[in-house]
Amino acid sequence: MKTFHIRSSEDAVTEKALARLTKVPANSVLMVVRSGILARTLPVAINTIPVTINQDLRAFVPEQGMDPKFLAWQLIADEREILNGCAKDGTTVASIEGPALSAYPLKVAPAGEQERIVEKLEELLSDLDAGVAELKAAQRKLAQYRQSLLKAAVDGTLTADWRAAHGAPQETGAELLQRILTERRARWEQTQLARFAEQGKRPPKGWQAKYKEPAAPSSSNHLSIPEMWAWTGIEQLAGGTPHALKAGPFGSALKKQFYTSTGYKVYGQEQVIRGDAHFGDYFIPEEKFRELIACAIQPGDLLISLVGTTGRILVLPEDALPGIINPRLLKISLSPGNVRPEYVQIVLESPYARQFFKLNAHGGTMDVLNLGILKELAVPLPGLLEQEEIVRKIYAEFELVEQQESAISRALKHSAAQRKNLLRAAFTGQLVPQDPNDEPASGLLARIRTERGQTARSRGISGSNRAPAICSSKPDRRRRKAKESA
Repeated sequence: MKTFHIRSSEDAVTEKALARLTKVPANSVLMVVRSGILARTLPVAINTIPVTINQDLRAFVPEQGMDPKFLAWQLIADEREILNGCAKDGTTVASIEGPALSAYPLKVAPAGEQERIVEKLEELLSDLDAGVAELKAAQRKLAQYRQSLLKAAVDGTLTADWRAAHGAPQETGAELLQRILTERRARWEQTQLARFAEQGKRPPKGWQAKYKEPAAPSSSNHLSIPEMWAWTGIEQLAGGTPHALKAGPFGSALKKQFYTSTGYKVYGQEQVIRGDAHFGDYFIPEEKFRELIACAIQPGDLLISLVGTTGRILVLPEDALPGIINPRLLKISLSPGNVRPEYVQIVLESPYARQFFKLNAHGGTMDVLNLGILKELAVPLPGLLEQEEIVRKIYAEFELVEQQESAISRALKHSAAQRKNLLRAAFTGQLVPQDPNDEPASGLLARIRTERGQTARSRGISGSNRAPAICSSKPDRRRRKAKESA
């Protein structure tokens, strides 16, 4: 049911099985009546070959003089009205109520006008669909261009001309890395000396040997980088302060029962996925914040999503509210003044890093990242000036891409509105001119009534004074067998 014309199916039945089922003739109208998809849309199709259907579908066999496409397009045009007016209450799966659907009123045009409406409608929709296909192809190309920019950023291609114009860097990636590690150790020693002084103690002999160097990543990489760059890891780039690399609190440390309407903000995946640090309104009181101070954030930190939608990154802006991260995030506080957080974000969102995460993330029903996996990612490191040039170029190019994406998004919304207008015009008599020589719809309905009455009398079934149905719904197998037994 993902296409308008059904020409085949994944499953089939034997002739013997078909004896216990109902065969729906070709050129019938099929509709989904039980599926979660009904919460969003109403799939309607026409079968080009005889089929049988399961309990999730309903088949309508048009009477002679009723164009199946005219019926199908009208059902599609009335999608929202049918979903709202015929929904079955109290079901775990979205469903359409059979009697309500059978009684749903449809417009009937003369047979000739039905054909003209379908022909004109499909001509216009075909042109519209071709335009939509081009817009979606452009969307895909822009997405591919984004990825190619990110790849060029982390392998040095993006700034090749910049390096050629500027000559030898003031500081290579290797020199920058060494300076970061030296400053990191110096900060640790200052912290330790301050602690000894606070306790009124003299530093013990050999205390400096207790410093633990951050481990370089052990993973191999398949990326060629410029000679003046260096390979490093997230742990080496972190600030070296306690909890510079920290995942959110585990277990019962942060339950929703602790949340308040004001206080310290709780950052979660919703902020990272939306790219908006100010989104959301979960807070905790100061007492709980002090308890979870190790998970506190500060402006410039990188937040990384760990579960499900993994590897999404948010750089916290200067006006980020004080708060903590929840268990689905990890924060990175980088070496201050030495590494641009936006550059690290570019690396982590590049195809190179995403491939690494895809290969190493683990979990049952969804992907899961953790701090150990992140520490194993080898990060290409240029000098600070080149980092800034990479960030500048990426942001400038992404701004142009976003402008084009916004224009395409507006065009797609306009196309969707145009589609609705065409469908509305088709079934309000505004799409094609009427022909006075056509048999009136009232005559068509009268002929259907007569033919149905003759068929009923030939089968020994009493007639009905009800208005004639323009199609016969899929017959119930048990009812048919009861009639055959009688």
